[in-house]
Amino acid sequence: MLFNTFLESVVKIKHLELFGEESHAKMSPPYRLELAKKMKEKAKTARKAGVMALFYPNTDDETYLVLILRKTYKGVHSAQVGFPGGKYEEEDGGDLMQTAIRETEEEIGVSRAHIEVLKPMSPLYIPPSNFVVHPYIGISKEYLIFTKQDEEVEAIIEVKLTDFLSEGSTLNTTVPTSLGKELEVPAFKFNGHIVWGATAMMLGEIKDLLKQVL
Repeated sequence: MLFNTFLESVVKIKHLELFGEESHAKMSPPYRLELAKKMKEKAKTARKAGVMALFYPNTDDETYLVLILRKTYKGVHSAQVGFPGGKYEEEDGGDLMQTAIRETEEEIGVSRAHIEVLKPMSPLYIPPSNFVVHPYIGISKEYLIFTKQDEEVEAIIEVKLTDFLSEGSTLNTTVPTSLGKELEVPAFKFNGHIVWGATAMMLGEIKDLLKQVL
């Protein structure tokens, strides 16, 4: 989809109701609901994070979404695909949208001057890391040249909007989980990368919302 066509329609999402759990459930790992119930009390004091679903034009004026492959490390999200974003810091002034913008600037080198936030999406609690993640849909009207933060980002993944919206982008696959065993989960597949868990759940809501206006 050409970016100008996307821009004309995507602004309509500002006035739409969010799907929340209805969308999240479709892409949720089978064990997640039970785990979230067990950690309900802990969730009340969970740390907060902000992430950005950033759409932008490529050199052919086609619409893309940027994701990142995280570095391999000892944490629960090691080597997983996610949005640019991260944990809230005091410098964000109590605003998780600013967290998402700051982290996007740090992780993939996109100036905050080139990011326009269109809509906050439904927050999502992530039991393995005890974070509540607040996702935002943003756009950049500029062609972007990404600079990855080498300490945290293994690769930048550029996903064509038409591939994201395609019914063929979802599948069921087996993955290793934080429970220490492999499970079959719903997932997205982009450019050979499997996206599952919290990121897939947030992507599911974004996809449902965009399909109402595109």
